[in-house]
Amino acid sequence: MASAVLDNATLAAAEIGPVLSEFQIKSVIMGLLISGGMLIPGNIPNIISASKLGITSKEWARLGVPLGLVSMGIYFVILFVFKI
Repeated sequence: MASAVLDNATLAAAEIGPVLSEFQIKSVIMGLLISGGMLIPGNIPNIISASKLGITSKEWARLGVPLGLVSMGIYFVILFVFKI
């Protein structure tokens, strides 16, 4: 998760391969999508959005990290408990 928060493209290249099942790939992608939004450097849309909104990394992190952690917990339950 820490790597995806900072650079999710590198993590995706390292994690996703032909030996993974469809469920594993779905789980990795959901984790990357959520954790990539926690901080501004996580992905390009975050950088553009922060620039247009005029907010700092600290302001983004104050909202993004708690919201991202809660979202990851919810998706964990959905994917691994309910197996959707």
